[in-house]
Amino acid sequence: MTAFSEAVTEWFADHGRKDLPWQHDPTPYRVWVSEIMLQQTQVATVVPYYERFMRSFADVGQLADASQDAVLHHWSGLGYYARARNLHKAAGVVRDSFDGEFPADFDNVLALPGIGRSTAGAILSLSTGQRHAILDGNVKRVLARHHAVDGWPGQQAVAKQLWKLAEDNTPQASVADYNQAMMDLGATICTRSKPLCGACPVSRSCVALKTNRIDELPGRKPKKIKPLRETHMLIACSDSEFYLEQRPPSGIWGGLWSFPEISNGSAAEDWCRKKFSAKPLSTEHWDTLRHSFSHFDLDIRPVVVRVSSTSSTVADLSAGQWYPLNEVPPVGLAAPVGKLMKSLKAAEKQ
Repeated sequence: MTAFSEAVTEWFADHGRKDLPWQHDPTPYRVWVSEIMLQQTQVATVVPYYERFMRSFADVGQLADASQDAVLHHWSGLGYYARARNLHKAAGVVRDSFDGEFPADFDNVLALPGIGRSTAGAILSLSTGQRHAILDGNVKRVLARHHAVDGWPGQQAVAKQLWKLAEDNTPQASVADYNQAMMDLGATICTRSKPLCGACPVSRSCVALKTNRIDELPGRKPKKIKPLRETHMLIACSDSEFYLEQRPPSGIWGGLWSFPEISNGSAAEDWCRKKFSAKPLSTEHWDTLRHSFSHFDLDIRPVVVRVSSTSSTVADLSAGQWYPLNEVPPVGLAAPVGKLMKSLKAAEKQ
């Protein structure tokens, strides 16, 4: 064990997080689900989702046998929905190829959909104690600052340096404690802004602190101007129901249910005639709702159309479904769709 890993592990014994839901009975399945949820998402946000997810899908077999709609419904609001789709696919692989037992071999874990090198290492080290290095965002920040590794960690050469440091410092024993300690250290002490260097167990040997480069490291991703896209969402409703359609399995909000998209606001009447064989009773244009993705911003222009009765429509509903206004649909919903649903229900109460 290096002096660095020893100091980090000792710090964990007194200050690390040990009462998170997935730390109780840390089976590979439970740790796997937590690691996927924690990708690009903070612990405080994940905890209630994780607990609800585990109540419904207590083991890999239950997850594999569930419908994708049910899985996405439990994921609604967490974002980055490809994680949920891959989790569901991987559960099917575990059920069908490993007799429902999560694999203990690193290469087999790495081959599962949605699992990369660091995630595979975290799953096996935290659940079984196997020696594997990890390098999530928090660990990258700790190592980049402590060893003064220049450059953005997303660059291949920089990532290679950080992986070498991660491997060199990962101890042979107490790997679960060390890896959890590194994640905790980055999340609670060596934070992006205003790090608590006075509470850091390795501050004395931190090169960034010695050279006053804490704010410079790790290097930032080169900035790009986010493009702005626009779409019109058609909110079809009656006095008691509203209409949703399932999106294609891939792409933005893949597999989630959404209000249909139309080319422009004036296309609403034609859409209703084709879909419902009826002219809308009224059409209303709501204020634009902006939703931000990691790579672009999306301006959603809602168009509310009211129809007389959903029961009398003769539409092809192969991809769509009417839902009661007073209920939350038991399917996966994109965050802006959930916001528009709330606005629709509020408008109906007025």
